[in-house]
Amino acid sequence: MTDAALRVDVLTIFPEIVEAYCETSVIGRARGSGLVDIRVHDLRVGATDAHRSVDDAPFGGGAGMVLAPEPAFAAVELISPPRPIYLMSPAGRRFDQRMAEELASVESPGGAFSLLCGRYEGVDQRIADHLVDGEISVGDFVLAGGELAALTIVEAAVRLVPGVLGNEDSSGDESFREDLLEYPQYTRPAEFRGWEVPDVLRSGDHARVARWRHAQALRRTLDRRPDLIAARGGLSDSDRRLLAEFGLAE
Repeated sequence: MTDAALRVDVLTIFPEIVEAYCETSVIGRARGSGLVDIRVHDLRVGATDAHRSVDDAPFGGGAGMVLAPEPAFAAVELISPPRPIYLMSPAGRRFDQRMAEELASVESPGGAFSLLCGRYEGVDQRIADHLVDGEISVGDFVLAGGELAALTIVEAAVRLVPGVLGNEDSSGDESFREDLLEYPQYTRPAEFRGWEVPDVLRSGDHARVARWRHAQALRRTLDRRPDLIAARGGLSDSDRRLLAEFGLAE
């Protein structure tokens, strides 16, 4: 699938986990339609011993094992995945929607990137220093390995590829676009257990619906993620007028 809009290679010691997830839902459909080319590789191809070992005890002592450099370097050299290659690491750049957009863009180098999943207590520092092109973190917490982090990145990027979601407006109205949380959504019935859908959404006035949704996104972000509002430089005068229009001002 060399004509795919985006290629992502994932290197892991548990390829079956990654492969199974990538066969389902949005990623699976995008993969099947040729919009994305996802290739999953077993890091153990770089192992040379009978047990296909990829880890070893850390110098200086300590609990657990460390992903060794020899099999990791050998695997990358054998597979030759597209660069940039990113290591899943809590020490990396914090992954967010903006980075997902960067990775999904066909304007990125070659329209491709690779993810290397660590395991055990960490990776030999020479992997981070000399094998990969950068490190990515999905949050300030510790996982047993990088597979879930890699899948998070794959899904966030793949769903931004044109044509993947079908409705091109779908990815444009979601949380973290314009650094705002998404507005509340409603569907039928219009009244459920005494709770009614806001009148504005049933008005047929599309311009007013758009203003209401933006106002709700602002209010929700102010209440739940004020750091995002601060990062935008605070509320603008037009933001304040919009909040006031729908009775959402403080």
